[in-house]
Order: sequence, then structure tokens, then C-alpha cells
Amino acid sequence: MRFLWGNVTFTLLFSGAMFLFSPPFLQADEKPTVLATTTLIADLVRSAAGDFVQVEALMGPGVDPHVYKATQGDLSKLGRADIVFFHGLHLEGKMTEIFSKLGKRKNFFAVGESLSRDVLMAPPEFEGNYDPHVWFDVRLWQSCFSFVSDRLIEMLPAEDAGSIRAKSEAYEQELSKLHSWVGEQIQSIPAPKRVLITAHDAFGYFGRAYGIEVRGLQGISTSSEFGLRDVKNLADFVIERRIPSVFVESSVPKKFIEALQSGVRERGFDLTIGGELFSDALGVPGGVGATYVEMIHHNVSTIVDALQ
Repeated sequence: MRFLWGNVTFTLLFSGAMFLFSPPFLQADEKPTVLATTTLIADLVRSAAGDFVQVEALMGPGVDPHVYKATQGDLSKLGRADIVFFHGLHLEGKMTEIFSKLGKRKNFFAVGESLSRDVLMAPPEFEGNYDPHVWFDVRLWQSCFSFVSDRLIEMLPAEDAGSIRAKSEAYEQELSKLHSWVGEQIQSIPAPKRVLITAHDAFGYFGRAYGIEVRGLQGISTSSEFGLRDVKNLADFVIERRIPSVFVESSVPKKFIEALQSGVRERGFDLTIGGELFSDALGVPGGVGATYVEMIHHNVSTIVDALQ
């Protein structure tokens, strides 16, 4: 199978037998490899079946999936993996063409695209595509988790199913509690200050789910460009609404939001950077925001502390 990637052609040989199985296709004594494109999806897999699989993420902590470029090594990993979970909804940006070719394989699953189109946001500026950042609504991410868990139960040995179900049920209860906590925390911010401004417009689902207005300097994808007019318009909004703080993101260069801060300060209004939020990737293992639940707790606590 051959992929044309920019000016480089990658050749990847897949074993035809690999894709002709009828699940479950693994033996009880095997520990399969599950490949996820992002740290967020890898966390879903670990939360459902971490004891029964080997999990690897193509993109590490702090990596921006919108502009990530696949390597020949990545393509080889896709071919060797027993199960592949990718997000879809154009989150992986430059890898979208690859997944459009491989996504129909029996062991390839698009996590974000498992959601009903009725719950997806389709901002007009995103050229008819859906906003892929569904994990910022905990209820939607819980649905994605159920999808991942169900696929793993279908494809892993039958004797593992009971343990995976029990682990998944416990995690879903944790997510339900997390959703309620986020709502309570955001509503504790005084209504006039309940505005979240970040580098790119990744928090739309968060705003819709928890009642906070959201603005981004860039569009839905970090590959979109912004100019001086965008900075001025957002600066006008900050000053008019007297927004006290804006936020940088772990996977987006800080200089973008610092340009906004500088423009506002030049006009005599003191705008602070309220902290760093995780947007498109989790934190490093063992550090802040290393899991989805920890990431949400960190983001919400940072937002509430800065906007109170």
C-alpha cells in the first residue's frame, strides 16, 4: 500500500491476513498492541483495558495533532498494531488522508466519529466540518469511552470481557461525577467574568456544556492563521467586557496569546495570563494533566482561580 505524503512517497506492506479476521481474533495468552493517535485516546484505552493490552500513542504529550506529520515509522506502527483507535473529525489534520484509506479496516476505529452528528458542533468558519474537540464535554467523552470499551470487549479474548466491563463501569461512574463537578465549578464564576479566551477555538464544547462564553484567537484548527485584525478585534472584546485573564495552551505556542496581551496592555488595560490549559494533548506521565480526569481537574481549577 503506497501513500503520497507531501514530496515523499511511503510504502507500507500490510499482511492481508491481518485484516481478514473475525473478532475476537487474539488468543488468551497474547497481550495485543493497541495504537492510539493521541494521548487522549490512549488514556481511554488504558482506562478500559490497561491490564490486558499494550497501549502506545503516536503523538506524545504536548503534541498538536492538527499539524502533526506522519513518519514512515508511524505508518509501520499502524500496520503492526492489533487494534488502532484514531479520533477522526479531521483532528489528525495531515493524517486524515491516511485514515480515509485505512479507516475501513476491521481493526481501525474512529472514536470521535462514533458520536451522533446531532451532538456535534459545526462552526461555519470550519468549512462544513465538525469541531473535533469533543473531549471538553465530559458527557460526550464518556460516550467515546463506551465506544472504545465495547470495541475492546468485542476484539479481545472472551475471558477478559468481564474484567473490562467492571473496569469500564467504574470509570464511567468517575466521569459522571467529573461532569457534575465541572458544572458546579464553572457556575461559581461570577456571570460577567464567565468568559474563556484561549489561543485557538478548542473549547466550544466546554462552553456549550458548562455555560461559559468561549473565544479563540485562531480558529478550530491551529493550522488556521490569524492577523492583526483578529488580535485587535479580540482586544476590543477584552477591554469592553473587562476580562481579567486569558489562557495559553500546552500544545500551542505562547506567543500567540502573548500578542493579544501586549495589544491590550498598550491600550492601558491590565490583562494577565491566567495559566496554561491542556487542549489537544495530555501532560507528561507522572506530571500535571497526565490523565484525562487530571487534565480536566487542572483546566477547570485554573480557569476558576483566574476568573473569580
